[in-house]
Amino acid sequence: MPAWAASLRLAAGILLVAGTVWGQPADLVSRTALRVCADPAAWPASTEDGSGYENRIAELLGEALGRPVEYTWYPMSTGFVRNTLRAARCDLIIGYAQGDELVLNTNHWLTSAYVLVTRRDGPFADVTDLSDPRLAEARIGVVAGTPPADHLARHGLLDDVRSYELFADRRYDSPPDRMIADLEAGEIDVALMWGPIAGPMVKQRHPDLVATPLLREPGFPRLTYRITMGVRPGEDAWKREINSLLRRHQDEIDAILRDAGVPVLDDMGTAPKPEG
Repeated sequence: MPAWAASLRLAAGILLVAGTVWGQPADLVSRTALRVCADPAAWPASTEDGSGYENRIAELLGEALGRPVEYTWYPMSTGFVRNTLRAARCDLIIGYAQGDELVLNTNHWLTSAYVLVTRRDGPFADVTDLSDPRLAEARIGVVAGTPPADHLARHGLLDDVRSYELFADRRYDSPPDRMIADLEAGEIDVALMWGPIAGPMVKQRHPDLVATPLLREPGFPRLTYRITMGVRPGEDAWKREINSLLRRHQDEIDAILRDAGVPVLDDMGTAPKPEG
């Protein structure tokens, strides 16, 4: 699972790693390579073969810096930050949820949302929010511990829910792939998924499905999030350098995301971001 997705609701589990003693931050960042911390099997975001959209963004930044991209691979689970960024084995996490205290967040490079995925020719294809009364008859798949589960409870939609794991080593097991397989097999009618995972899956591999961003859900927790990059706390100069790159190359980043199928929203998370 990409770093931003895992960090949305699981900071508490990772906080067990707190207390690391830091060296002099400025001395830790490599100036000969862009060293990226990433999950090797978190398609569509990051993959060891370089096909993920976060890989493409990393290559864009590396080219702008004039440095080759080097990876430290580690599955996105408890211990990811401790064993990669905080261990100084790499210097940048490409995707991380804004506001997580385990890293120093850069400016955001993406605002996106959870989506409702269903069959394109099915009875729920035009559902745009979780208050739709038709969902009372739906078998719903949701990732345990993610914000949509709270909204399902608020709408009284937990009676026929199938839960999928939030944490998994996707080299061996992929809950997003299982959700989509269950949807196509008719075992569930609707899947509630993080848009930057579901959107590319639908566009690139499952054109018989449709992913609709949930932009109209009132109350908390919110279903739209800003995604930043993550550096080590205290590395303010490195953060500013990355922020400068993001500012200068945002249009190219947006193009990579749209090409992959990621729902790209405006900064407020209320509508698709205009192109250009």
